[in-house]
Amino acid sequence: MGLFDKLKNEFIDIIDWLDPSNNTIVYRFPRYQNEIKMGAKLTVRESQVAVFINEGQIADIFQPGMYTLSTQNMPILATLKGWKYGFNSPFKAEVYFVNTKKFLDNKWGTPNPVMVRDPEFGPVRLRAFGVYEYRVEDAGKFIKDIVGTDGDFTVEKINNQLRNIIITRFSDAVAESKIPVLDMASNYNEFSEKIGKVIIDEYKEYGLNMTKFLVSNISLPEEVEKAMDKRSSMGVLGDLNRYTQFQAANAMEAAATAPGGSAAGSGMGMGMGFAMAGQMMNAMNPMMNQQQQMYQQQQQPVAPPPMPAPSTYFVAVNGQQSGPFDMNTLSTMIKNGQVNKDTLVWKQGMPAWAAAGSVQELSALFGAVPPPMPGMPPVPPQL
Repeated sequence: MGLFDKLKNEFIDIIDWLDPSNNTIVYRFPRYQNEIKMGAKLTVRESQVAVFINEGQIADIFQPGMYTLSTQNMPILATLKGWKYGFNSPFKAEVYFVNTKKFLDNKWGTPNPVMVRDPEFGPVRLRAFGVYEYRVEDAGKFIKDIVGTDGDFTVEKINNQLRNIIITRFSDAVAESKIPVLDMASNYNEFSEKIGKVIIDEYKEYGLNMTKFLVSNISLPEEVEKAMDKRSSMGVLGDLNRYTQFQAANAMEAAATAPGGSAAGSGMGMGMGFAMAGQMMNAMNPMMNQQQQMYQQQQQPVAPPPMPAPSTYFVAVNGQQSGPFDMNTLSTMIKNGQVNKDTLVWKQGMPAWAAAGSVQELSALFGAVPPPMPGMPPVPPQL
């Protein structure tokens, strides 16, 4: 190797990066024992950012474009190096290319079921799956806090941490939503929007931006789904008795129209028909027994209700309470003149003592008693 070739290899005059992998987030430009030539050409393509690091410190950051490196467009590096205006000597610096495109179709899922309390099924375990997208928003922060000195940082090195954030926030959101399990399929957009708002702030702590978050499926354990399928099947069948009758009729029709008309075939068809008929009768027996019990209850004689208790009254005579007397005794007392219409009476349920003639139940008894003869004084009551 000649002297000219040796000097040429010691200086870097073109700095650029083409990503052949499609999954690299940060790539360190190779500069082992080589110096960057002042005036070198730097090409930063769309969806890229170039970060210059000097002695472990982040210096200048270049957005997409083509640059001729000089002290004018590297002010931070020039300050760190103490360069004066017009400095043209080669220099050493680490150059990191950061991929700022969207990294798509990153899948997430709950490694363990999430326990929630459903209003219809009680405690159930849910699993969920989906996809998310992100991009680097703050290249300097991402290199400083996440990448460090890694010269080939890929999505596999950070996706696990990003998924853990998603799973934690999703589990918390599902438990707090209290949405019934059967209604969760109609709330995927709501879940995605709610969880995405929480995650986007946490991703910013890494210098990332969550561009999309989607919940694609929320599922129940297999045994619960089988139970729900059986429940749905019963709802589709409807009236089990009619379904049994329909199946029995189809079996007998198939036996009657079986080709060949052999005795064995006919016997088998009749046997199936009888078996189905037996199943139908077994299904109908509970209904028939219930109807028979209702008929027997209707045929049993109905006992009359108990006789009401006879009315009894207390009577006030000469300021003293007497009784109680039943209606027959009161009728006799009225006929004997011991009780008249002005005599005070009372029975249970009356608010106060009242004149016997004002009590509707007793007023009929006075109609059968003749009034006193003219010129004769009324007979005083005697008890």
